[in-house]
Amino acid sequence: MTVLRSVALFLLAALAEIGGAWLVWQGVREHRGLVFAGAGVVALGAYGFVATLQPDANFGRILAAYGGVFVAGSLVWGMLVDGFRPDRWDLIGAALCLAGVGVIMYAPRGA
Repeated sequence: MTVLRSVALFLLAALAEIGGAWLVWQGVREHRGLVFAGAGVVALGAYGFVATLQPDANFGRILAAYGGVFVAGSLVWGMLVDGFRPDRWDLIGAALCLAGVGVIMYAPRGA
């Protein structure tokens, strides 16, 4: 159950961070205004709080592992929201990142 909770928190964090960054991008780069940018800032702040809910107490481990989730999640976001089509190297890279998440977060550790 702890792994399932951790994975769910990583997915929620990715949604908040990637969505927040996308909103800021829309507000600033696409000239959609301060409402978009402000909503993005709020979402990015929420990401910071979600990360603290991970069961592992090591900040560096959580953020390192989340980096892999961010890479894969960014490609998925781009596909779903912006029509981006990743090539095989994007997909291979994302798979490697997610494998790294698995090793960093869920490998058995001795005492």
